[in-house]
Amino acid sequence: MSLLPLNRWSIPSIDVTYCVPSINRRVDIPVSKSIPDENKRPIRSYVIRSGRLTDAQRKAIESYWGKYVVEFNREALDLDTLFEKPQKLTVEIGFGMGDSLLEMAKQSPDQNFLGIEVHQPGVGKLLNGIVENKLTNIKLICHDAREILEIGLPDNCIDRLLLFFPDPWHKKRHNKRRLVQPEFIELLLRKLNTAAELHFATDWQAYAEHMMEVLEANPCLENTLGAQNYWPEPDRPVTKFEKRGQRLGHGVWDLRFQAKQ
Repeated sequence: MSLLPLNRWSIPSIDVTYCVPSINRRVDIPVSKSIPDENKRPIRSYVIRSGRLTDAQRKAIESYWGKYVVEFNREALDLDTLFEKPQKLTVEIGFGMGDSLLEMAKQSPDQNFLGIEVHQPGVGKLLNGIVENKLTNIKLICHDAREILEIGLPDNCIDRLLLFFPDPWHKKRHNKRRLVQPEFIELLLRKLNTAAELHFATDWQAYAEHMMEVLEANPCLENTLGAQNYWPEPDRPVTKFEKRGQRLGHGVWDLRFQAKQ
């Protein structure tokens, strides 16, 4: 579920954090005239992995992108018009292939779901699931989650934030790329509604311990399981990725924190 090098779908003249709904053909997209200083580029917590789109994923992107994928133009999103009706909002960062997000949206029609992912095969697969199940309470964004939080989402709008199996960046020299850092949590806190929930999960113990340290250190958050405790039986769908890891003997650590009122 990792959230930049160019891949086979990237347009060489644009920021590679964009995803576009056209595959294997030229697309003309306005490009900012300002070129960022190479030394001032932000540290990314993800790499867009190369991967082949299936015919079904490609067709879904071409057919349903306009209806379910929100175009982000570095402007604040109007959540009142984004969904059919106002409901509590769950945001998942890095939904991967979308299996768990789809299941949650099916199980909770009384909630709205916003999924953020930069991996196009996952977007295509989830689009097919949305259409097959005729869901109206879910929208997707194919862009860098940090920019969506900084610019796209208004303050105090998220009721639940999900981050399942982000890239652990296990090499010490890459630890700085981990998404869960004190400054990222401070950004999240601005976007959380009163008593909103954070639910993180990882199958990398060192990253779980890092998450726990960062979350426990923030005075505006409370561990709902008690200090230093993980969530032994989380109420979330189990993904294929997770099942594969369990067969290989990998552990999984879930953390559940709540914003203090």
